[in-house]
Amino acid sequence: MQPRNKWVHFVMSQDELDRMQQKMQEVGIQNKSAYLRKMALDGYCVNLELEDVKKMVSLLRYCSNNLNQYAKRANATNSIYADDIQDLQNRLEEIWLSAKEILARLAVIQ
Repeated sequence: MQPRNKWVHFVMSQDELDRMQQKMQEVGIQNKSAYLRKMALDGYCVNLELEDVKKMVSLLRYCSNNLNQYAKRANATNSIYADDIQDLQNRLEEIWLSAKEILARLAVIQ
């Protein structure tokens, strides 16, 4: 990463500054330099709500924990229960549905 040692200065009206600060607040950016650099280089900032991703990660954790428990039981008893496999399949289906919804919403971001 190159050092940032070049200064860029410009002036704004109070209305423009207020509008910029409002936009910074909307996307959750507090660092004015980071916001201005991102807008100057890319022209936009995106604030992603990641609650669905957090839910999906939680479901993945549950699923992997269950899988580990099933594997331990299978190793200990040399058998697994059909209900356990069905539960795991249901959880995986729920995870796939969440992933598809998230990907569909991300695909429309431009």
